[in-house]
Amino acid sequence: MKKFTKLALVSSLAISANAMAMQAMDDASLGATTGQDGINIGIGISKIEIEKLLIHDNDGLTATALGGTSTAGAIVIKGNGTGATATNGIVIAANMASLLPSHNLADLQIDTDAGTTAAGGAFINIAAQVSGLDISIGEIGVAKSGDAAATGIRRGASDNYNKIITGLNIKTGVMTANVQLGASPQGAMINLSTTMQGGLTISDLGIHDSAGGGDIWLGKIQVADANGTDLSISNKIKVTPNGLVILNDSPNATDIYVQAIALGSKPASVTTATPLGARGTATAGTIGDVEVQGLQTYYMNSPTSMAKGSVITISGR
Repeated sequence: MKKFTKLALVSSLAISANAMAMQAMDDASLGATTGQDGINIGIGISKIEIEKLLIHDNDGLTATALGGTSTAGAIVIKGNGTGATATNGIVIAANMASLLPSHNLADLQIDTDAGTTAAGGAFINIAAQVSGLDISIGEIGVAKSGDAAATGIRRGASDNYNKIITGLNIKTGVMTANVQLGASPQGAMINLSTTMQGGLTISDLGIHDSAGGGDIWLGKIQVADANGTDLSISNKIKVTPNGLVILNDSPNATDIYVQAIALGSKPASVTTATPLGARGTATAGTIGDVEVQGLQTYYMNSPTSMAKGSVITISGR
């Protein structure tokens, strides 16, 4: 009898423990366990490669006085090498010198909120932190669209091709952004208010003139806050009935340094594998460097006044 009693007691304890383990957690308990309600997403991608990107203009240029033929054209971004030096059209990789603590390409925190009637109601809030990026963009050109009827799932473009940009590299630092979908109590769909560590660097940019056969080549462009090394960013991005509006309302002036400028062709002594040297050091075959200090732009924020920053509107035709 004692053995039976002990067995019943052990069985009841086991059943109670399993019942407690299987009990569904309410939202409050779940929030206390995870630290916060909502969804966290870590994007553990270290590199993204795109072989070719094409942007088709389905009706072409209708102005015959400018040489238009109303034939569909396409902007093409493709690799700019062959054989062992072949590259993809676009490569986006993490900047190993400027990573998030998680070492993810991006971390997202997603929450929903009821909002207020006065502010437009409910919305989804997505807070994003992005590691520094190392972006390589291959050759950019223009060609005849491969499918004038705009029905192909893989249209392509090859005829009448002309190169425009020989390629470029972009390096950024850690950035943060906040996206709101539904209502936007922050004043815009996307709010970029951050400081990019190390500023912005664009290198190996070549602008090609197909008619003349030469290039305008810029070895390196460095952009940072005036008298600083980081770049302050304050942008609000919204979509209006008139198109995409990008408002830059940063009050900070900007320093720009353009190194190793060449007119005619890329200097033979400078390759993507060879560092360009220190600031202010002329590279053989170039006309020198250009430095802009304290650049400040203004935009009309009312019919009678101006504010520091700029407004860019992008729309279709």
